[in-house]
Amino acid sequence: MLLKEIFDEIDKRQDEMVKHRRHIHENPELSFEEVETANYLADYYKGKDVEVTKNMGGNGLRVVIDTGKPGKTIALRADFDALPIQEETGLPFTSKNPGVMHACGHDAHTGYLMVLADILREKKDQLRGKIVIIHQHAEETPPGGAKQMIEAGVLDGVDNVFGIHVMSAVDYGDVQYHKGNTQTSRSKFSIKFQGVGGHGSMPHLANDSIVAASHFVTAVQTIVSRRLSPFENGVVTIGSFEGEGSFNIIKDSVRLVGDIRSMSDETREKIEKEIERIAKGIGETFGMEVQVECKNDYPVLYNDPAMTDLVVDAIKEADIKEVKKIYDGGPQTASEDFAYYAKERPSCFYFVGAKKEDAPYANHNPKFDIREDAMVICAKTLAAVTVKYLMED
Repeated sequence: MLLKEIFDEIDKRQDEMVKHRRHIHENPELSFEEVETANYLADYYKGKDVEVTKNMGGNGLRVVIDTGKPGKTIALRADFDALPIQEETGLPFTSKNPGVMHACGHDAHTGYLMVLADILREKKDQLRGKIVIIHQHAEETPPGGAKQMIEAGVLDGVDNVFGIHVMSAVDYGDVQYHKGNTQTSRSKFSIKFQGVGGHGSMPHLANDSIVAASHFVTAVQTIVSRRLSPFENGVVTIGSFEGEGSFNIIKDSVRLVGDIRSMSDETREKIEKEIERIAKGIGETFGMEVQVECKNDYPVLYNDPAMTDLVVDAIKEADIKEVKKIYDGGPQTASEDFAYYAKERPSCFYFVGAKKEDAPYANHNPKFDIREDAMVICAKTLAAVTVKYLMED
């Protein structure tokens, strides 16, 4: 049976997945700077009977496995950029690059997909259609590698796309999915309050921008509590308040930078309008100029119901020994640029538990780590999806 053969190969090559993951973990590169990681991936596919396109939309890599037989075309995606975080794990393969760390599992995504792609290549005579492997750069930073790779043609000829994220806070052996809107959209906003600077002993001759901006920080919290329906999902975060100065000088201007998360475009637009309304209103109240900029980074990630059903059925039918539970984990509050693929093609993005009992730290934490054998679950579940997708009408 083909799937059993693939599973046996995955078991045999688990150490290889770990080797790739640890190499990438030791040598992390930030979004849009992943030159050496891209070269490492390209070297891996050298001399193999696949079609490789390098520098796709930036540092992305597209690998095509053609069975030579007619059929559908499936795309499998993994990201490979790191984050601007100083690692504190103490791992023997800790980051060699100060201030840069794989704190979101992208090293594991890449490690398992490299090996899975090679196994599928070896078994292609028993498959039909085409498999497109998307090694994507810059998931963490807008405009995002997905958007750039799509613009460069990575989805040309592709029918559907599938991807996985490992979850360090979810139990090992658990697989989570959700239909419909699954991960939030993300917007960034920037607001400048322009007042009049002056001496701390003469506040009546100045117009204090810190006072005005502080009123905004308090007032903006009412958007979620008083402007959204209890059935709407929305989060507004002030991430930066740039008001540093001297103890006896009244600041002439302050800039705030923040984050908007929502589970629908309508909610996002409502929040953006309310932010501008409140900021401009405070500007009127305090008699100062206010500049507001909002930029939508990533859309809501929508999981196609039919593709999600296919994922669930494939995993259940495969009876993977490492999978203990598969269930609807509900929507996720984080954002993900896989959403761009899902806007272009019916797709499914699901989640694999990788919690380490001694290190249950969430994504983007300097102590983040995963159970490496979760990569086996990633590879086996995605192999089951690929075989069912390509071989069943």
